[in-house]
Amino acid sequence: METPENEIFRDSIGTVTKDGKRAWVFPKKPSGKLYKYRKYVSYFLLTFLVAAPFIKINGNQFLMFNVLERRFNIFGFPFWPQDFYLFVISMLIGVIFIALFTVAFGRIFCGWICPQTIFMEMVFRRIEYWIEGDRGKQMRLAKQPWNAEKIRKKGLKLFIFLLISFIIANVFLAYLIGSDKLIQYIKAGPLNHVSTLISLIIFTAVFYFVFAWFREQVCIIACPYGRLQGVLLDTKSIVVAYDHKRGEAENGRKKFKKNEDREALGHGDCIDCMQCVNVCPTGIDIRNGTQLECVNCTACIDECDHIMESINLPKGLIRYASEEEIENKKPFKVTARMKGYIAVLVILTGLLTGMLFLRNDIEANILRLPGQLYEHKENNIISNVFTYKLVNKTTRDFDDVTLKLLSHKGTLKLVATSDKLSVPKQGLVEGTLFVEINNAALTGDRNKIEIGVYNGDDLIETTTANFLGPRSFK
Repeated sequence: METPENEIFRDSIGTVTKDGKRAWVFPKKPSGKLYKYRKYVSYFLLTFLVAAPFIKINGNQFLMFNVLERRFNIFGFPFWPQDFYLFVISMLIGVIFIALFTVAFGRIFCGWICPQTIFMEMVFRRIEYWIEGDRGKQMRLAKQPWNAEKIRKKGLKLFIFLLISFIIANVFLAYLIGSDKLIQYIKAGPLNHVSTLISLIIFTAVFYFVFAWFREQVCIIACPYGRLQGVLLDTKSIVVAYDHKRGEAENGRKKFKKNEDREALGHGDCIDCMQCVNVCPTGIDIRNGTQLECVNCTACIDECDHIMESINLPKGLIRYASEEEIENKKPFKVTARMKGYIAVLVILTGLLTGMLFLRNDIEANILRLPGQLYEHKENNIISNVFTYKLVNKTTRDFDDVTLKLLSHKGTLKLVATSDKLSVPKQGLVEGTLFVEINNAALTGDRNKIEIGVYNGDDLIETTTANFLGPRSFK
């Protein structure tokens, strides 16, 4: 089945030519009210992204994703391997929130919040405008031969791109290994930590490749969220949309002529100036409808509003709107699908909040020593040997930690240590202990015992273990 002529554009992406080569995008420098707001949001998020790994809350890095050591900090809350379920719930909340946001407002996350877009449009692209000029000057520079001017401008731009990529790589590394460790490595010198230096060079090369060459292709080709958008959007989703009813009218678009009665001639408000196409950072024509490449950056809205204003026509030919609104003038409503996402989001957020409040400062794991049976001692005493591991999830030391048997009358003895333990901040202590209980207090060959972890006189954690005893033949 052949593709209709007005849908041919969907058979390929806007950054690839008919012969399959890369079509380099030279977007016009955006301006306008929405772009001004986007700059405010972007600079706030840029500050947050750079500062987050260096901010401490109760001694914990604000955001850290140390995959190698399996330690994560989210908003100052430390997550250990034992808290992996909490980390999973946090990630699920993030995914569902983005899905809900996409169902309601389209791919606005990509255009306003995504780090790739923020760095590309608000850092690298603005440097490009500063050095090479706006769209027309960039296109002329690309076509001219390699003379002194081109070498100077291109060389300066690429050098600055490389420098910024190196800074971003350092910030990225601070998220992975921790800001304290990164600063320590910098002070010690790069040659003393060759593996970290190699990682830094790789990250720098990746960021440089993305922002200097791959650019908008990340959003179009590499990012899975663009594909997910097609599944999540429906006719009720608010997206950056062209009002084709107003723009096309009965007889379609027409170039602007002064003192012409466009309405009488049956032409729409779109004057086919192509400015919405020229300003698009992914090189699409928004008038063709919602497309995979559109990141909802709103540059076309600002540009179209400026044109409409200059020819004394109402603004909003391109605006945030749903297909339902444009076709049937229906206002935005929360759909059943959105309500479902909201319900799941509320449940997961409540679950995570409850688990965070119930989480203890010290995680205790006590297990029977593998391969060991019980020992029958004098006075009908049954003894079991256990291993213990205490993980301190806080940034303060616990110097007066004791273990006590809570469920049965008996004794609990630590091996090769005093009765008190010292658990360092964000560290762990492990060892062996014996539990001895009178056989008369046991109810069979397998008994569940409860052990309390105390810091001084405060009970801070309880855990259970299986205690073996002689089989009862009662």
